Amino acid sequence: MRLVITRKGVGNWAAQYVKQQILHAAPTKARPFVLGLPTGGTPLEMYQHLVTMHTRGELSFAHVTTYNMDEYIGLPEGHKESYRTYMFENLFNHIDIDPAQVHIPNGNAPDLAKECEQYTTSIAANGGVDLFLGGVGENGHIAFNEPYSSPAASTRIVHLDMSTRIANSRFFNNDISQVPDKALTVGIQQLMDARQVLILVSGHKKALALRECVEGAISHAWPITALQMHPNVLVVADKDACSELRLKTYSYFKELQDQYSHIEALA
Repeated sequence: MRLVITRKGVGNWAAQYVKQQILHAAPTKARPFVLGLPTGGTPLEMYQHLVTMHTRGELSFAHVTTYNMDEYIGLPEGHKESYRTYMFENLFNHIDIDPAQVHIPNGNAPDLAKECEQYTTSIAANGGVDLFLGGVGENGHIAFNEPYSSPAASTRIVHLDMSTRIANSRFFNNDISQVPDKALTVGIQQLMDARQVLILVSGHKKALALRECVEGAISHAWPITALQMHPNVLVVADKDACSELRLKTYSYFKELQDQYSHIEALA
């Protein structure tokens, strides 16, 4: 695991990294770049920068296939807080991606178990995810894999933790009764199967989760810690998110970062 402490803003750094990875892969119609995508507050800046890069002609998504991490169960597809709406309003409507290459779990599918099975199969049929982007919840959840989720799980139906619903109520007029209590989510195993994982962490509220991710033991209580076993994980964080790290840890990653010019250039 590598921790990158950025001065430019987590979203800016992440967008630059995504651009770098897509251009390096030089995807084609026959071999698209497969990108796993998150929602929520933290990735918004990243999507804004990606849209700007596309508008400037710096980045094409014509040969990119996407898989979103999760979706609420029961929200109408056009609901302003559905993750489908979020993704189209903040990214897909503004880039040259083929809509057929966009995949978002259907939280209104008549057979949710079958929807989960087909989503897992679709990812595998496209050769797996090249780069999975994600955030982390205050309780350490990744995607909607809440504490005590199985590390071996794939796409499935989950019940959302109360702390997650409280955190997400800010998007629902601060009314927790409006926040769905169930969702579809990719599993931790699907993140582990990705060739690369990039986790975005910003702000003091995520500091404990970042500390567990970087310094803690692997624990079901903190799902983010499962990524310690992944061979190619980058965690990009701002200074506020690092406030619970030991000075020794913070200094180690800052010194390591300075030794890698390509990382330092982005940071």
